Amino acid sequence: MCSNHNLNYYKFGLGLGVVSGSAGDAEQKEHGRLTSEEREIVAGGADQLITTDLARFCDSLASLYGNMGKPFLDMVIFTSQLAASLGPAGTIGLFSQYYFTAWVLRQATPAFGRMAATEARLEGEYRTGLGRVGRDSEEIAFYDGGKRELGILWSAYLKLAKHVHSVFKVRIPYGMTEDFVIKYFWSAIGYGLMSIPVFFPVARHALNPKEHNVQDTANEVAERTETYVSNRRLLLSLGDAGGRLMYSGKELAELSGYTSRVYSLLASLHSLDNNIYPENPRPASLPADEPFYDLSNVHGRVIIGPGHVLLKGVPIVAPAGGVAGAERGGEELIRSLDLRVEKGEHTLVTGANGVGKTAIARVIAQLWPTWSGLLERPAHGEGGIFFLPQRPYLSIGSLRDQPSSPHTYAEMKARGRTDAELMSILEHVHLAYLPSREGGWETRKEWKDVLSGGEKQRMGMARLFYHRPAYAVLDEATSAVSSDVEGLMYEHAKALGITLITISHRPSLLKYHNRHLRLGEPTLAPSLSTANLHANLGAPSTPLAAQGWQLTQMSSHTDEEKLELDKEIERLEQVLDGEVEQWERRLAEVNKELQGK
Repeated sequence: MCSNHNLNYYKFGLGLGVVSGSAGDAEQKEHGRLTSEEREIVAGGADQLITTDLARFCDSLASLYGNMGKPFLDMVIFTSQLAASLGPAGTIGLFSQYYFTAWVLRQATPAFGRMAATEARLEGEYRTGLGRVGRDSEEIAFYDGGKRELGILWSAYLKLAKHVHSVFKVRIPYGMTEDFVIKYFWSAIGYGLMSIPVFFPVARHALNPKEHNVQDTANEVAERTETYVSNRRLLLSLGDAGGRLMYSGKELAELSGYTSRVYSLLASLHSLDNNIYPENPRPASLPADEPFYDLSNVHGRVIIGPGHVLLKGVPIVAPAGGVAGAERGGEELIRSLDLRVEKGEHTLVTGANGVGKTAIARVIAQLWPTWSGLLERPAHGEGGIFFLPQRPYLSIGSLRDQPSSPHTYAEMKARGRTDAELMSILEHVHLAYLPSREGGWETRKEWKDVLSGGEKQRMGMARLFYHRPAYAVLDEATSAVSSDVEGLMYEHAKALGITLITISHRPSLLKYHNRHLRLGEPTLAPSLSTANLHANLGAPSTPLAAQGWQLTQMSSHTDEEKLELDKEIERLEQVLDGEVEQWERRLAEVNKELQGK
């Protein structure tokens, strides 16, 4: 009973330590800093490691005492008693038997540890596939990807089944060898050694002359019978203890496999906490003037707490993924970014896909490392900085928990916030109908499946209004919201005193910002495309063609707006020019058909 309680306590403590180490403070857990091996661990099923593998490790470790501790003690006691009866020659034969059988079983033992680790990994991959289908079921249905996902799951299942079958095939000859050695060979050797004092009394007397001098020859037969019965019982107990000890060798090998899995997880968490990463050599093909971005060479400074957002000489680099990526190094998106945002300096970040817009938000949020330079930003939360991704996260809980997330209801009440205030916030994001539609604030549903794409993004904006940070980084946070509602939400955010750092493709958002950060490829970006802006609005901090980014301080909204709208009008005119002729031709065909009737 005490052992079971200790096992449960140890399992709970280890599981709690792993979960707290993997979930910890978001500001200290940089997903971009995962090495290639750590990414494989996460991709192979971190949930499998934290739950199933951890439980198996604890169970296997706890069973060592019962399967090895007591049998080992029994073997020591029974062997010493048999040695006293068998004499030195019998003792030598007994230990020779132990050594020989251990050598035979060692030669016949498969790599159970590696097999157990492989089985756990394949189970994790299959489990991850099932979870992916559950999370993305709607998207899979829209794309009619059921057959494809079924094929992926079936492939993962067949790999697992094939491995399990191979393990069973290996265990059959090993089990036969193990049973033969322990049940038959040990018994034969034991009975042979036990027969020494019975059938060879002269040899026994020669080995124990003192015992022979005091022995009564009249009782020698009775003593032989007594010795035989006593040695037989000792031999049976010794065989049972030795068998359990030999059988535990397989369990010990499986424990080594579970240990390697759990150790890989704990080592990864430890390396993340202490910024310990393997150093990769600089590729020989990399030019000498090109920087090599390796996780072991991150030396940028990060200061949390100032009342502004500052990136000074910070390269925007996408961390490398996979083994080949780690050897190649991170992918540089922007060589060096200098950006300072004070309160009231609403900044719009635009650019083509893949130039590093979202990467800037990830660096500011410390999801990606700051390889060099200086990063300063406020702390996360109320009065600090808040991040809104394109895909809002909807927590498990009631409808009330959604706009106040990550605050719980108790934290909300402790801050003096009320349901009336939440309703006012929902009115500003045009979601005031949700409480009545869903059945009240206490309704609990799978909100990611209940709300539409636009409603999810508006709920994200509701969180922004609830927390009222000093700065907000919006990464395409309103891309699924209509322009009129989007404009109202931006105006309300500015009215609350929130400084906006917006990442978007929509030129219409320029009217809500007073600074414009344009990103582009340095070698392809036109250097004079915004000459009028340079003259009317002041020169940007750096030319786009030189650094890949351009920061424009807009003294008025109309000039910048007009330029962007002119571009939009020109694009629409080009589209119309290509379609008007087709429409006119179709109109003529319709008129001709009507006249024919």
